[in-house]
Amino acid sequence: MILYIISLILNIFMFNCWFLYQFLFSLMFILVLISINLSINYSYITYDFGLDIISFGLIMLCIMIFNLMIFSSNLIKVDINMVMFLMVCLFLCLSIIMFFFSLNLFLMYIFFELSLIFMIIMLLGWGYQPERLVSGLYLLFYTVFSSLPFFLLILYLYNFSFSFFFDYLICLSSSFLLYFILMFSFLVKAPMFILHFWLPKAHVQASVAGSMILAGLMLKLGGYGIIRFMFMFEVMFIKNSYILYSLVIWGSVLVSLICLIQGDMKMMVAYSSISHMGLCLLGMLSMNLFGLVGSYILMIGHGICSSGLFCLANIFYLRSNSRSFYMIKGMILYMPSISMYWFLLCSFNMSCPPSINFIGEVLILASMIKYWSFGLIYFLMVSFLGSCFCMYLYMYSQHGMCMYMFSFCSGDVREYLISFMHVFKLICLVLMIDMF
Repeated sequence: MILYIISLILNIFMFNCWFLYQFLFSLMFILVLISINLSINYSYITYDFGLDIISFGLIMLCIMIFNLMIFSSNLIKVDINMVMFLMVCLFLCLSIIMFFFSLNLFLMYIFFELSLIFMIIMLLGWGYQPERLVSGLYLLFYTVFSSLPFFLLILYLYNFSFSFFFDYLICLSSSFLLYFILMFSFLVKAPMFILHFWLPKAHVQASVAGSMILAGLMLKLGGYGIIRFMFMFEVMFIKNSYILYSLVIWGSVLVSLICLIQGDMKMMVAYSSISHMGLCLLGMLSMNLFGLVGSYILMIGHGICSSGLFCLANIFYLRSNSRSFYMIKGMILYMPSISMYWFLLCSFNMSCPPSINFIGEVLILASMIKYWSFGLIYFLMVSFLGSCFCMYLYMYSQHGMCMYMFSFCSGDVREYLISFMHVFKLICLVLMIDMF
């Protein structure tokens, strides 16, 4: 897979055909899916890199999101910077996949930071408004301030075990300072409430490709890092998790309330991502098998679902040049077929029973009740408010009196294909739930 992506990068100047790269990404997804056998817990382990049951689902999510991202950015194929855009996408895909492949702590840190550089290039190069410069600075400085203590912690751990490999790194300390430094870097990427201010700014100013990567993949880097370190620092997590647990459980409720006062469509989907990732963090911090599996399932389901919502928001933005709820109304009259995909993705986002998000949230609920019985009340508040803001998003954009100040055209086949692929993959994941 790594050589496949490197060969695409090397040949980009020779074959700068947009549709060829769309086809090759789809082909890579099929080849990886049929060639990997995960009947055992660990497979394809090498000295520095390996693929196990934890990283498999996230790598498949990475290939899916990048494939759909190139489909949705079809307007860039007529741009003079098309080759540069494809190169940034391929380098970003390579760095994220190498992060999920890494079994070495130092290499994991390098690819963790390398993905940030290409993300900022995409945000600054193909964003919408001039405010994207400020959003890029937010993203840069939040990550730098959180990553430098984490790098010092890596060196500190090396002094004890003289190795960077995950199998040798076992720390029996219960120090809160070490726990905070370890979690701080991943909680910024997750992101946890209080450390989330960079995410709505980056989402609003990013192009549709940048929003899909931010919601579908960049938020999952933090969750994957926490899952990896849970097994190495069990004592530290058991002793100190209640502090972050209390912050996250309040933050999820507050962010769900913030969603209800948004007037910008992309801002609302961005805040809903913070709320759902808060539930994932609650499942991980409970240190329970149900919570761990539920968080993993919810991360994958949310990655596809929020990516689809950003695609649909971009379809309306291209026609109305606005993301405001006050301007975008009555879309069911103009694009009724797209309205069906809006309904399905909003239903999946609020975790209706047929969706994979529902299975993840049920498992997280079981782990929260086992960890703290009163957590049920907070979970019900988050779940209810999540349903409210998903209904708010659907009803405000689809119903009501439409504005007649602009003209519309019907959707093209590419847009219906992108919407169908998001919904189809979510349904397929429900049928493949025994994989988890």
